[in-house]
Amino acid sequence: MSAIQPEGPRARKPALKLVKTQELSRDDWLAVRRTGIGGSDAAAAVGLNPYMSALELWLDKTGRADGLPRPDPADTTSPTYWGTLLEPIVAAVYTQTTGNRVRKVNAVLRHPTIPFMLANLDREIVGARDVSILECKTAGEFGARLWREGVPEYVQLQVQHQLAVTGKQAAHVAVLLCGQALEVFRIERDDALIARLIELEARFWHYVETDTPPPSDGSESADRTLRHLYPGHGGTVDFTDDRRLSSVFADLVAVRDEIEARQAIEAQLKQQIQQAMGEATRAVFETGEVSFRRSKDSSTIDLKRLLVDHPKFEAQYATSKPGSRRFLIST
Repeated sequence: MSAIQPEGPRARKPALKLVKTQELSRDDWLAVRRTGIGGSDAAAAVGLNPYMSALELWLDKTGRADGLPRPDPADTTSPTYWGTLLEPIVAAVYTQTTGNRVRKVNAVLRHPTIPFMLANLDREIVGARDVSILECKTAGEFGARLWREGVPEYVQLQVQHQLAVTGKQAAHVAVLLCGQALEVFRIERDDALIARLIELEARFWHYVETDTPPPSDGSESADRTLRHLYPGHGGTVDFTDDRRLSSVFADLVAVRDEIEARQAIEAQLKQQIQQAMGEATRAVFETGEVSFRRSKDSSTIDLKRLLVDHPKFEAQYATSKPGSRRFLIST
């Protein structure tokens, strides 16, 4: 694949409006998104999204994701729900903080010369000469850790993708941390990074166009995608003459043995500290500390006994839970 040369500011063309979204249903909007790579897809497409693998993204783009566990947009315990709900508030507080006016862009945008590159902007900044795009984010207690050193890499890639599609020079990222602190970051267009991003996105899109799954990456996302893609209908496949896969299997066995040995060492070292602590619940060391506390008491239902005393409950309240594939090694 040949290198893509960075564009100069004068050579940039504005994005094309692919479709208006005011009256578009969520299903239709998702269908439009499947026709290309959007900003929120960019990091996953190049293997740098901590929450989604390229394989899971491919599953979605090829229409195979039905039935795959996904966050429910109406689930009030989901970060996705709160991110969507709080987006207008983040935008309003951004305006209050910076003085920059913003407006919604009710359209899916397409790169003027690269059809698979799409963008759906949170907000367009109006009247500011030096910044044009606003990306709104929220982060809870756990997600906020990714923002300690600035904008996380996967968000930076999302914004660079948006700048590539729109031809703009700079964007602001406004993030609401733990529901009480708004921080604003500026991201400048990086043409060298964009050129590399386009190359890697084109490679991913080739997997989509050729209906070829990209390599798995060891993530939880890839694991659940493989289980969904290949539920396992039986049969045996013979890899004894496949030198590459036989080598992979040998490496897997060696790594498993090393992990078991390391875990045994870890348990012994942990127990040495626990024994030295005695009744203490906290210990400090030159380079850190540990805690060894008892959890709060809790109560549970003795389900086995309940069903013995009330056997009719089993049929009345039974639910079906589909089985999952287990990966077992024999040598």
